[in-house]
Amino acid sequence: MQIGFAVPQYGLFADPDFIRRASTDLEAMGYHSLWAGDRVLVPLAPSDRYPGGDGTIPPAFTRFFDPLAALTLAAVSTRAVRLGTSALNALWQPPVVLARALASLDLLSHGRLDVGIGLGWLRDEYTAAGVPWRGRGRRLEETLDLMESLWADKVVEHEGPLWTVPPSHVDLKPVQRPRPPILLAGFTPAALERVGRRADGWLGAAMPPAYLTSLWEVALRAAERAGRDPSELRMVVRVNPVITAAPVPADRVPREGTVRQLADYLLGLTELGVHEAFVDVQPAESSQARFMEVAQELIGLMGR
Repeated sequence: MQIGFAVPQYGLFADPDFIRRASTDLEAMGYHSLWAGDRVLVPLAPSDRYPGGDGTIPPAFTRFFDPLAALTLAAVSTRAVRLGTSALNALWQPPVVLARALASLDLLSHGRLDVGIGLGWLRDEYTAAGVPWRGRGRRLEETLDLMESLWADKVVEHEGPLWTVPPSHVDLKPVQRPRPPILLAGFTPAALERVGRRADGWLGAAMPPAYLTSLWEVALRAAERAGRDPSELRMVVRVNPVITAAPVPADRVPREGTVRQLADYLLGLTELGVHEAFVDVQPAESSQARFMEVAQELIGLMGR
């Protein structure tokens, strides 16, 4: 199983100089990948509860560096580490614009990009972006159709319910052919079915093992029905722990615990078929120095 870490991006870590420095150091430590998330605002009276903890949106989300800008800084500061979005909300901008930005980042990084896409959970962000909340699944399907055409086809032509592209030359293509790997987030049967039918993998999150594997089975069965090889799908799990000084009861791991407890949890994910896991400690850590200390201790305990 590969191990990644969240690129510094929000709260007190949304500092361009620290993003560059930390990216270089995280690669040197031995991390396989760096990941960036996507938030645009924190409403004073949110339309929806945050899907974690007590439902309160982390205060650090009020300062959120653009994910593609953060990964661009990481790309120019590293040589080989993979760069992923977990998860980019692909519906907040037109597919022709997003496809260009992602192709540019794949070129800039010499083919190191994983495009992780989600639909988000906060209706207020859709309102602010001027995008309808209803019909998100259909909008995502057409977005994927159009981006794949923009990345692969010599002549791009598209006519759909939402977007029309006349026959056109779009010669900016990503390094990875026919496109960068696409990973889809989501926890509903429809979301996992879409993973199996048309993605390269699933962006999951830390959850009880039985639930994690049951969702993964939905994706694998959907891949079989679509005539695809299920063994080629990747499962990537995000972990957002609160690091404690003293051990906590096992039932509270990985939501919180020592770095040793977190490392043991990550090692256990291998037995569940997880291909990659990455850790994001930004909501709970209080300094850039501590951010790097946790990363160093964790990768050491993972034997990397």
